[in-house]
Amino acid sequence: MIKNLFLLGLLPFLFQSCATNKEILYFQDAQEQGEQNITYVPPSIQPNDILDIKVSALVPETALPYNVQITGTITANNIELLKLQGYLVSTEGTLVFPVLGKLSVANKTTATLEQELEQLLENGGHLLQPKVSVRLLNAKVTVLGEVQRPGTYSFTEQQISLPQALGYAGDLTINGKRKNVMLIREENGQRTVTHIDLTTTDWFNSPYYYIKPNDFIVVNPNGPKVKSAGFVGSTGTLVSVLSLLLTSLVLITK
Repeated sequence: MIKNLFLLGLLPFLFQSCATNKEILYFQDAQEQGEQNITYVPPSIQPNDILDIKVSALVPETALPYNVQITGTITANNIELLKLQGYLVSTEGTLVFPVLGKLSVANKTTATLEQELEQLLENGGHLLQPKVSVRLLNAKVTVLGEVQRPGTYSFTEQQISLPQALGYAGDLTINGKRKNVMLIREENGQRTVTHIDLTTTDWFNSPYYYIKPNDFIVVNPNGPKVKSAGFVGSTGTLVSVLSLLLTSLVLITK
């Protein structure tokens, strides 16, 4: 009788740490999707972005006044120093460009800004056949919660996917809630919050498959993690409780 009671007492501890395949496996319906076209939507320039803008022309010397002068090979190859010498987008969505003055850049893509600058420089009689390159220097994503390495991660690619961003953080822990990952996005002066089920692929063609700079990803703990945190606190505590119960059983049955 006592042994049966002891086994019954163990059941809550055992079941609270159990998770099914449907709760932890990613993209379970991936084979059903087949081939799909991929649509790339470039991110828009936002306040506090730092842009690297380079201008060239048919006569290279004429483009010098339109470029930030960087001296030294080490400086040119150091991304942090490039940020310090880049163009910071103000909270009003503007930047100050040499000769041209204050420009409105908010909500434009880097490709759009390149075209507009080329037109301004050529149509205004500044340069002959100008070519402009614009690149975002401080793209970053913040990953919090039940991942191996929570933190803020910088990336230099124009676009990365949500799985890539989670990969930067070392993937979800076994306690991460894969069916309800929160993505917070601030864009065009608005904040949106969406919830993504990583066990399916129905969000692959949504606007949230690709990360945008300054996105926040929050992985909340799953049910067993929440229960353990409120009931026994940690694995070490669980082991201590089980040891105490086992010792008590031995003493009682002697």
